[in-house]
Order: sequence, then structure tokens, then C-alpha cells
Amino acid sequence: MGRLIILIGIALIIFGLVVMVGERAGIRFGRLPGDIIVRGKHSTFYFPVITCLLLSVLLTLLSWLFRR
Repeated sequence: MGRLIILIGIALIIFGLVVMVGERAGIRFGRLPGDIIVRGKHSTFYFPVITCLLLSVLLTLLSWLFRR
């Protein structure tokens, strides 16, 4: 159980670093081209399609690597 918590902590640190480096490079996760934003008079609908796809691919690769 301890190893799992340590691995999750390391993964969160790596993810945080990737987000920080991405923002400095001009890539803002959650605001990528292809994300859907519909603005009405009194409401806003936001669905991050491309961000969800990238996150899904990343998590799939991580789970594949940890299974081996």
C-alpha cells in the first residue's frame, strides 16, 4: 500500500511539472483547439473534447506501462 501511495505522489508531481511546462510553452490544458465552448446570454457550456482525449491516451499509456 505504501508503494502505491508513493507512485501516485510521483505521478502527480510529474503531471504538475508537465502542466507547468506546457503553460510556459503556450499549451494550456483545458483550452486546446477542438475544445467546445458555447456562450449564451446567461450561461456558458464548456466541454474539453481534445483535452479529454489527450488525458485518456496518457492514462492508457501509464496503465499499460505499470502493468508490464
